[in-house]
Amino acid sequence: MTPTPTATLVARDWAEIQERMLVPLYEAVYDRLEVGPGDRLLGLDCGAGLALLLAAGRGAAATGVEADPARRALARERLLEVLAAPPEPASPPRPYDALLAFSPAPAALAAALPAVRRGGAVVLADWGPAERCTVPSVLGGGPAPRDLDALVERAGLRPDGSGRVFCPFGYADVDSAVRGLLSTGLYDRTADPVLAEKELAEALHPFERSDGAVWLPNIFRYVIARVD
Repeated sequence: MTPTPTATLVARDWAEIQERMLVPLYEAVYDRLEVGPGDRLLGLDCGAGLALLLAAGRGAAATGVEADPARRALARERLLEVLAAPPEPASPPRPYDALLAFSPAPAALAAALPAVRRGGAVVLADWGPAERCTVPSVLGGGPAPRDLDALVERAGLRPDGSGRVFCPFGYADVDSAVRGLLSTGLYDRTADPVLAEKELAEALHPFERSDGAVWLPNIFRYVIARVD
């Protein structure tokens, strides 16, 4: 499937503006897991692949899964191995040591778990407490954080720790903030994209600094579980 011009532009906004906002989360998780040479990682919903690049920079072999063809194309431009769907259990040369599901969908998680070795790590992450996250309020009250512990239990995984990471979303100006936040797909866009951009820009004004920059502090929570 060839991405539409609009989808490609949105994907580029994600890659060039938004994706880096989650770097503190990626790095905290990699430090916690002591990711390094010889490790094999599988990243669900990997977007344009920045999390994979950071893992590769530590010497790990990282493979991504991304359903969106525009984001998948950008990740492949970065010379990353990115699949359209989770691999079959028998297809990897050996099982993965860790599965990264920073924004987990239960069905995708279930499909990917067979590719992880016994004892391997599964990392789930989502928004932290509502009172510590600015972005959900800007987006009209959503998205609500998922119950990661319940997701671990339903998946039959063994809990093995958790943590919180400060991930501020900082933008050079309101225009960049609007483009970045719209690229997440989290904003409830109306049939009129111009109106959607106007509404979001208005919601961002209280977070605008004197130099025009926009600062949206957030806390993300992650949990680590193990495959028995």
